[in-house]
Order: sequence, then C-alpha cells, then structure tokens
Amino acid sequence: MLTPYDVAVCAAQEAGKVLARYFHEGFEVRNKGVADLVTDADVAAERRIAEIIRSAFPDHAILGEEENSGDVTAEHLWVIDPLDGTTNFAHHIPHFAVSIAYLHHGVAQCGVVWNPIREDLYIARRGLGSTHNGKAIHVGSQQQMSESLIGIGFYYDRGAMMEATLAAIGACFRRQIHGVRRFGTASLDLAHVASGLYGAYFEYQLSPWDYAAGQLLVEEAGGRVTTCTGAAMPLKKTSILASNGQLHDEMLANVREPYVGLGRD
Repeated sequence: MLTPYDVAVCAAQEAGKVLARYFHEGFEVRNKGVADLVTDADVAAERRIAEIIRSAFPDHAILGEEENSGDVTAEHLWVIDPLDGTTNFAHHIPHFAVSIAYLHHGVAQCGVVWNPIREDLYIARRGLGSTHNGKAIHVGSQQQMSESLIGIGFYYDRGAMMEATLAAIGACFRRQIHGVRRFGTASLDLAHVASGLYGAYFEYQLSPWDYAAGQLLVEEAGGRVTTCTGAAMPLKKTSILASNGQLHDEMLANVREPYVGLGRD
C-alpha cells in the first residue's frame, strides 16, 4: 500500500519530468502581476501532481498555487508548488523546484523538494530527519551572524515591502555577515538552511506552498522556523525566518522591526 511519503516522492519526480520537458522544449509565459509570472509548465505540472495524489488518496484535499484550493482545515492536506522559481525557469536559469508537503491535522508529515535539472532531491519525514540525495543533512553550527551567509527573498512588491527588505539586509550587514544570496526559489533556500549552507534565510511574504515542505526540511535538520516576528508559522500567506536555531534570536532583532513597520504582526 502506498504511503503519503511514496506518493510525494513519485509526484515530485513526475512533475519534474513535465518541467524538464518544457524547460528544454519551450513554453509560454504569462504575467499574473509585476514580476509575477506563470507558464504552461506550472499548470501542467500541478495537474500531474494532483492526478497522482487523487489516484492514491481520492478523499485528500490539495492546496496548490495554480488550480487547487483545498480546505486548509482538512484532516489530510497536500500543499504543492508545481514550479517554485518560475522567474528563474522563464529565464532558463536551472534553479527551480517542485515542492510537495503532506499534512495530517495541519502538521507536516513529509516534505519533498526536487530540482529536476540539477537532480537535487531533498526529503524530510517527521521524526526521521532530512536528506539530500539520500544522505542525512543538518543545519550549520554557526554561533553568530558574523560567521554566516544569509539567504533572502523578495516578494513581487516593488514598494514598501521591497524597502523594508532592503532595510533588514542593511541591518544584517551591520552584524558583519559574510554576505547575502538571493536565488529566487524559496523551497531551495530553505533546503540550503537545512543543509548548513546558510545560517539563516528570511522573506517578508510567502504562501504555504512556498514553504510547507522546506519548513519541515529545516526543522527535521535541527533548525528553527518562525514568522519574522517570532510567531509560529500559520498555514497562510505570511513572513518567514528559518535558521540553524543558534542565530534565530539575533536574526529576529534585525528582521522584525522593518517587517512590523509594514503594519504586519
């Protein structure tokens, strides 16, 4: 009998085949908003994921970025991003991923992040740790921000939220961080925290499909994930701060104030 873990891995890899075909053969790009793109590949990959999940678990709810708006209070919920990093994909940058998480009563049980071009497979299972291509991964041992590289993300907003993010980056640099990286794929940024490449990562607005799988990767690798005010992550659009745990309070001191200045809690 297939388990949600089996289905999550299968669905991610099957969706990856869809994305790889479009990536190599071509696709159409449409705008949802300023710098917010969608391609035929996003839609086709989400349909393939939904098909696989519904074949195994017809009564489970699915919450996806493009076509599925499942009930977030459902006992069995799949949270999927068929193409995280659409802007990279649209510009033929091979840094994007399929992100799939399975939640039971609102608690993530497994998460899969798969880059089909680089063949990077990240898996987290509650209570069983996180892996990268089959090998266990752990968050880094950095004790201070001055020992760390920080990952960042920008929402599509080009106004106050962008300015607040830049202000937080400035505050981080004043802590003598080694640098920042902005690669444009939240699920892979979270995987980089889980792998110890980043000491921390933050972004001021993400949807559940952007972070559901990656959050579990970080937590199962020994890290900590909260909103940018230090609250527990809700299953809705919110801010995010992920870290190795050691840096979390220091990072909060830098990212909280600009975020609260946006009128958020």
